[in-house]
Order: sequence, then C-alpha cells, then structure tokens
Amino acid sequence: MRGRRLLTGAVAATVTALATVVAGASPAGADESWWRGPAPTQSSINATSGPFATSSTTVSDFSTPGFGAASIYHPTTTTQGTFGGVAISPGYTAGRDTVAWLGPRLASQGFVVIVFDTDSRYDQPSSRGDQLLAALDYLTGSSAVRTRVDASRLAVVGHSMGGGGTLEAAKDRPRLRAAVPPTGWNTDETWPEVRTPTLVIGAENDSVAPVGSHSIPFYDSLGNAPERAHLELDNASHFAPNSSNTVIAANTIAWLKRFVDTDTRYSQFICSGPSVSAFGDVSDYRNTCPV
Repeated sequence: MRGRRLLTGAVAATVTALATVVAGASPAGADESWWRGPAPTQSSINATSGPFATSSTTVSDFSTPGFGAASIYHPTTTTQGTFGGVAISPGYTAGRDTVAWLGPRLASQGFVVIVFDTDSRYDQPSSRGDQLLAALDYLTGSSAVRTRVDASRLAVVGHSMGGGGTLEAAKDRPRLRAAVPPTGWNTDETWPEVRTPTLVIGAENDSVAPVGSHSIPFYDSLGNAPERAHLELDNASHFAPNSSNTVIAANTIAWLKRFVDTDTRYSQFICSGPSVSAFGDVSDYRNTCPV
C-alpha cells in the first residue's frame, strides 16, 4: 500500500480556510442563496441518502438530442428554489446502469442529475464530452424538470472515457462550475485549458488508466483551474466507480457542494482531505484549499 500523502497548499492557508468555515464567513464569490440543505457533517456526506427526498424519470433516446436514453434524478421539493445540475457519463462499452448508483445519491444532497447512455458504447472521450454538454443543455432547456435547475450552476462527472469526456467538456465550456473524472481515461494527459474546479479520482491498482499516466498527469496539468484535487483510492481497480463507493460519493458531494453551490461549509472536507477513519483507505491526496 502506498504511503498516504497530503500535498496541500501552505498549512497557514488550510488553517485560514477552516477558520473561515467555522466562523461562517462568506468569501467573495459565495452566494448563500444557493446553499441547499443543513450544515454538513462527516456522516451526512458519507450517507447513502441525503436530506432531500428524490424522484426519478426515464427519457427515451428518441427524445434526447445528442446523447442516448437517460435517467433523471431530482429532489421532490420545489420550496427551496432551483438546484445545480449534474450530467454523468459512463465509460467505454458501458451503459448508464454502471454509474446510475451515483444519481440518486447526488440528488438526495440537492442536485438535479442526468445519467445517460452514450450514442455508441464505443464513443471516445471527445464525443463523450460533447454528449455531457448536450445532456446539460437538455436538462436545463427542454427536460420535464428544467424549471428545477439553475442553468448557471452546472457540473460534469464521468467514469473512464466518460471521465476523459469531463475534461473535454470543461475545456470546451469554461463556465462549468465543477468537473469530477473518477478513473478517467484520455490520450491527452495535459489540460492547461481547463478553468473549472476539478477533482481527479484515481485508483491505485488501475491497469486501464494507471494513475502514473492518467490521473496524476491530469492533476499536475490543471494549474490554470482555480482549484484542483487528486484522490487515489487505495487498492482499488479501474472499475471502482461502477458500484456504490463511499469514498467517491462523499468527495464528489463535497466538491459539487463547494463549487456548484459555492457552499463554504464544505471547504473543510476538501482542505483537510479524506481520513481513513471517515472514508476508508486513501493512498494519495493532493489539493489546493478553497477559502
């Protein structure tokens, strides 16, 4: 097992950020009107279900422009205003069922989530990036839940080639609020064009997208993103995102809450990093610390 490392910014920056969270101050750019749900705890972001009751609907591929059939998950409440939107792409040769577990989990934390099949199971990352953006456009423009989504607060998530697609989507649409590629794969290893806060998740035993040639170079090249993090799952394979995983879910929730909802109450989980007792084994964690 690789030794666990925390390669954060300066210690003083971390302490300042945590003090900001505790004090409840809102830094420039944060909008508390976008915060959804109660103050988080370690247990609340680990939980398989969050504070919001959810519902779902299925959309056939005859109704989806630019991508395949989809499932949409959303909070049932209409009293808290709109929610941020998230599109999720599966990996190479896979269908949406392989990543569908994450849809209701994110929705229960206060997001409207579309998980879709790609046009072809063999689509490459650039095509998956286009389809992630098409799914967001559908979600906000013509879906049955469009009035529940804030079109200015959108994010992309994707596994494997879908993860490579998240980087493509973030490059093509810099106004995205967040990107999360779990065990992402792309032949392009450098992403200086990305201006979106990005959480890269790798797996120590990934033989399809090894961390040394994928997630770590991705993270290292994201120097122009306002914030970035790299989390490596200990003793995990490329297919860790294909089943319910607390490490992936909890860190994705914290990242989306912090950057889609500008909710500074979640900075504590990004700055301090995942602990073994709370999240399970993590073999490497590197990050900047959002104040």
